[in-house]
Amino acid sequence: MKKVVRHCTPLVGEFGRIALEFLRRGSSPKIYEGAARKLCVPVETVQHGVEGLMHLMTESSKHMISEVDFLDSVLILGFGEELNQMLLQLYLQHNSEIRSILSQLPSNLPAYHNLEWRLDVQLASRAIRQQVLPVLTMRILLTGGNDDTGELSRKVLQTDPGTLLHLISTLEGALAAMKTNHARRIFRNIK
Repeated sequence: MKKVVRHCTPLVGEFGRIALEFLRRGSSPKIYEGAARKLCVPVETVQHGVEGLMHLMTESSKHMISEVDFLDSVLILGFGEELNQMLLQLYLQHNSEIRSILSQLPSNLPAYHNLEWRLDVQLASRAIRQQVLPVLTMRILLTGGNDDTGELSRKVLQTDPGTLLHLISTLEGALAAMKTNHARRIFRNIK
């Protein structure tokens, strides 16, 4: 993307339009060929530039990042201040449209539907008369996923309360760590 954008700062708006068309209707080799002829660069360079711009816009819109976060993300790419401002304006103009396009796309990830749980306690056995062994059994119902039939998939999990409490505290710690400024900065740079 750097290679293309450095030579044609005025065409960033045109690349943005091509990226939006790519999101709406899919890839079109003719558009890439026409832009490559105008810029006197290979078609692959234009295609990679548009795809990079599209990825930047979709990820920024998906995570609803602020103007400051967007500029921080673009700053890493090493573009000039004028180009960064043009990209920011492009993002601000098309943010809502990109989000509506993304919301219409089907997701292939499984989604939560229902959770059923049961607590079983073994009070005694033939060998040990006074023992208490609690076991938590959970059945998670998920919709979607890899199959397009819309059927529910079931996952059965079984654990003891100590392990469940450790899992909960570990996940809560991970969520708290993601809310720190340091983690947010790293997460922005990874995108």
